[in-house]
Amino acid sequence: MRKLSLILSVFAFTTARLSASDISSPAPQKISTYAATNYYDKEMIVTGRVVQVTIRPSITFINLDEKYPESPFAVVIFHGKSSFYGDANVLKGKSIEISGKITNYHDKPEMVLDSTNQLTVLGVTNLSLFLNPSGAAAASSPAVSPPANAPASAPSTNSLPEIM
Repeated sequence: MRKLSLILSVFAFTTARLSASDISSPAPQKISTYAATNYYDKEMIVTGRVVQVTIRPSITFINLDEKYPESPFAVVIFHGKSSFYGDANVLKGKSIEISGKITNYHDKPEMVLDSTNQLTVLGVTNLSLFLNPSGAAAASSPAVSPPANAPASAPSTNSLPEIM
């Protein structure tokens, strides 16, 4: 009887512990830009198409689905406070998902992009390469300079590569 009581106690404790660990915050819900006004101060995933990018010295505004001032939703990037690096203009015309807390700024919903992890460009598998194609290419294939004693070569007149 004592063994049965011990087994039941261990089983009850384990079940209670597993139940408590299974309870976690639900995944953010996906919503359209037009629905964002209903979700201020909530963590959400907002989907929309980038129609306007405005880059200022310390801040970038990305308007979704309509141009400012009619835009139903804005993404804000504070330069130097975000891990987003690259040309935001490449996002124009792209459908994106942005995740985070929706805030109310002058009666308009917006979300601050603090990290590139918050951003998904639909149809793009490598966000870093998409945002900075020349930088990624340069980083992956370093430039090689000719030896100091190499003769100067005449410029090529054709567009085909020379074969050595």
